[in-house]
Amino acid sequence: MATTPDDLHLSPTESLAEAQRLLAAGHAFHAHEVLEAAWKDAPDEQRELWRGLAQLAVGLTHARRGNATGAARLLGRAADRIAEYAGEPPYGIAVAELAAWARALSARITPATLPDLADSDLTPRLLRAG
Repeated sequence: MATTPDDLHLSPTESLAEAQRLLAAGHAFHAHEVLEAAWKDAPDEQRELWRGLAQLAVGLTHARRGNATGAARLLGRAADRIAEYAGEPPYGIAVAELAAWARALSARITPATLPDLADSDLTPRLLRAG
């Protein structure tokens, strides 16, 4: 799979849809690239949210590559950043649910448990249902 172009500019809604598609396909690293591009384009007041979403994808990349320590650490950082937006989640992002999901997954990941996690365990839902 080709990497995401450095000059990628999608709308926030398009970025979320593409990142979700990539996460569902098991391509967390590429989802990170999409979310990182959105982070760079985001207005100042949303930057930390997009940074948190990008970190979530990096955490999942570490998990898929067998790095339990890196995965747990980045998922925890991502949850902290994302949770800051729970009061007014933009673009239909499931902020509270996503932060809780990342924290729970972070707590579950150890070198012993990581190999037993299923793809579904490593695929978050970025948007609220409905």
